[in-house]
Amino acid sequence: MHKLVLTLFTIILGASLMHAQAPRAHIAIQHVTPHQLTTAGFPTNSTATGLRVVPKGTYAYFLPMNIANDTKPDSAAVQTATWSLSSKPSGSTATLTAYGTKGTMFLADLTGEYQLKLTITTLRGTDDTTISVFSSTWVGVGNFQGVAATYPNCMSCHASMPAFAAIFDKWKVSGHANIFKYEIDSGAAYYSIACIKCHTTGYDHNIVSNNGGFDDIAAQLGWKWYAPPKPGKWDSIKTQYPGLVNLATIGCEMCHGPGSNHTMGGDKTKIQITAADGACAQCHDEPWRHNKYAQYENSTHSEALYESGFSTRNLATTTLSDCMRCHDGRGYILFTKGLTQSTAIAPTIADHTVISCATCHDPHGNDRPASLRPTPSTSDTLGSGLKYTNLFSEEAKTCVNCHKARRDGKTYGITKPTSSTWGPHYTSQADVFLGENFIPYQTGVAFAQSMHKTLITKQCVGCHMVGTTDTGTVNRDKVGGHTFRLRNPDNNFQHADSACGKCHGFKGSFDNFIASQDYDGNGVKESFQKEIDGLLKLVRKNLPPKGLDSINVAQFTGADSILYRKAFWNYQMVLNDGSRGIHNPKLVVDVLTKTVLALGGTIAVKDPGQTTIKDFALSQNYPNPFNPSTKITFNVAVAGNVKLKVYDAMGALVKEVYNHTAQPGSYTVTWNGDDMHGKRVSSGVYIYKLETSQFTVSKKMIMLK
Repeated sequence: MHKLVLTLFTIILGASLMHAQAPRAHIAIQHVTPHQLTTAGFPTNSTATGLRVVPKGTYAYFLPMNIANDTKPDSAAVQTATWSLSSKPSGSTATLTAYGTKGTMFLADLTGEYQLKLTITTLRGTDDTTISVFSSTWVGVGNFQGVAATYPNCMSCHASMPAFAAIFDKWKVSGHANIFKYEIDSGAAYYSIACIKCHTTGYDHNIVSNNGGFDDIAAQLGWKWYAPPKPGKWDSIKTQYPGLVNLATIGCEMCHGPGSNHTMGGDKTKIQITAADGACAQCHDEPWRHNKYAQYENSTHSEALYESGFSTRNLATTTLSDCMRCHDGRGYILFTKGLTQSTAIAPTIADHTVISCATCHDPHGNDRPASLRPTPSTSDTLGSGLKYTNLFSEEAKTCVNCHKARRDGKTYGITKPTSSTWGPHYTSQADVFLGENFIPYQTGVAFAQSMHKTLITKQCVGCHMVGTTDTGTVNRDKVGGHTFRLRNPDNNFQHADSACGKCHGFKGSFDNFIASQDYDGNGVKESFQKEIDGLLKLVRKNLPPKGLDSINVAQFTGADSILYRKAFWNYQMVLNDGSRGIHNPKLVVDVLTKTVLALGGTIAVKDPGQTTIKDFALSQNYPNPFNPSTKITFNVAVAGNVKLKVYDAMGALVKEVYNHTAQPGSYTVTWNGDDMHGKRVSSGVYIYKLETSQFTVSKKMIMLK
């Protein structure tokens, strides 16, 4: 018996392993910034761009990955990683040194090709892979500022290629191209060698190496920097040191890697085109002054969600249904160029590019603010078809291209929910901000609107990128700027006063932004966002299954199925916006209030003008007679439980329209002429009754059809 059980176990285990996802080894090349050198304590003093092309005499850093699409993280985790240099240039003494937990690094001491091999083990098995890393020297851009290109300058070959010539023409007038020229002529008095490292091509940063960079050619030619900046210093370089000019700029190689290997035959594997953030981080990650990258690392953009469907669908990157357009950095760049992709560019997590600096900003430069990439005129629309070209600032358009609902509410919102992704698809900020794409409950009756879209300068950017006044390190790079956050998730510090408080007159947290009235009818006037939370809860409780704080789309059936779908769409538009009403306060209050009422719910709205209520009272409903709805106002003199019930002429309970603990004040409740099951009542006389522990009164009203 024991032998039989063991045999069966072996068969089952073997079958399980046959269907298990085998590991797929991948070598991830890591970038290292100047800031990381300091904070992480690297002993190398060598930054790295994360490209496969590295400057001679600098370090390259690598980490192991398992890119198999395994549904069990524990099984997919890399347990061991074994590294080896399978080949290197003749005469090289490069050796591998452990880096991080399972990574490795080596010094590229000579120019040429280094082949690195990785073997990984996981609970699923073993796999290995090899990559080539090329060590090169700097060659300079060529044709810059009137100094002709000579081989091996980049433009000695690329000037004859129209596509590259067009890129060069944009770049040569950009801030990247001319920052060094400007600074040595007109910069601040503190301008120094530390600045020049990032404003030229190939300057050692920070490990010293003779690899043809600006610092090396400057030493050969005898040029030295003498502070402070002064008009005429650039002309002096052009006149006396023309051989230095083509490195005296942030040129091609600073993003694509040093080009000496590439120039020998034009092998494309020996240069690199990438939208990854490592090259930008080399200079934009030196807080406190240059901390854009430190901010970016604390944004959700830096950890954009990988979409596995990249490899099989949605590669027409100008359509609203496309995934790559907003999930993958390169996909977004294709979108801004109006291009489509016929083959998958991100089939695995290893090929995924996050929403990086180069995703939004064109490093070659253009005529838009901050060189932001353009929005194609054929794709500047919301899901409803509304063009936002003239509705958003140039800065905000970049945000809106992804932060908008993917579908049209009026057509899609009445379809049957069939999956967990039914709805506006997670990011509806632009639609809410503009007050678009919501489904009205009555034809011709529009929802209320706030004035944010016309009053806020630069719109999205005007709030989300406002800098914090915190000069320390606790919140400085955690909110505002390129974090795009208004809250530090580490300590709940809220950047609300700089973003919203400057107009609305409150300090610190959004909790200090008190609503003008008790919108959710719970008897307490709370912060605006908490009032919106209360309204969202009321919507959930009035959608099937009614009465519970949950939503079950499978119960969206019967005569009210279309109403449920409309309500669920509008609910998701507000929920997925994420601002809890802040982007368009009047709209969100109106949408949620009308949604609750359309579903047959009730909201007792307290009158903010009533400061002192001396007596309980119940007013006559208005209008009366009515069809289909009427408002009932009552006064509460003493805090306590308050009930408002409707009975038919025979005394049978029709519906309890209000049952809450209420604070003293005047309240108005809307009854939609429905019973406790949500069905419309017939014409006739009805009794409405107010009940408290100290007061009871009733009145008559008439429903006419």
